[in-house]
Amino acid sequence: MPELANPLWLLVLVGVAAYLIGAIPFGVVIARVLGLGDLRQIGSGNIGATNVMRTGNKLAGVLTFLLDAGKAALAALVAWTAFGADAGQIAALMAFVGHLYPVYLRFRGGKGVATFIGIALALAWPVGLTVCLIWALVFKVSRYSSLAALVASSVSPVLLLVWGYPGLLGLFIALTAMIFLKHDQNIRRLLSGTESRF
Repeated sequence: MPELANPLWLLVLVGVAAYLIGAIPFGVVIARVLGLGDLRQIGSGNIGATNVMRTGNKLAGVLTFLLDAGKAALAALVAWTAFGADAGQIAALMAFVGHLYPVYLRFRGGKGVATFIGIALALAWPVGLTVCLIWALVFKVSRYSSLAALVASSVSPVLLLVWGYPGLLGLFIALTAMIFLKHDQNIRRLLSGTESRF
């Protein structure tokens, strides 16, 4: 994390605002608006773009991905531009936490893949593009969305060093750890060979 240049009260306000933005469950909202039913009762029950795709509505899936990525990217960029690197990274982290544990859904949220990509593209776009490429390649070969997410996120700290963003290393290690935590059941199914292909 960068040196804290802003007063604590401001960083707390930025964090709370970013959390509330990140907690907006766009997958649930889009599914309801388009008449796809309660997303939490469909497929895996997850509120993210991958599960929205399982409804068969590709437009809904794409919109969910873009909005889940965009909410965190927007929060991080606005905070960074207005208050500096410390506020930007705190906003990114808290928007991500909001997506994973949204207060609006009793803290049962998504797994953070689209939100992670949005943050990467916003704060270190070469890293974000490389993460997207790695995700796409792993998914194309394996057809496992979960495996693609785990591989792509796990290499992000190395990519930060390669592309010259060492100041973001702590943030992305934390984000990657939370992605692995939220994918614990997927990891168990991958190891046992019971994970479903997309």
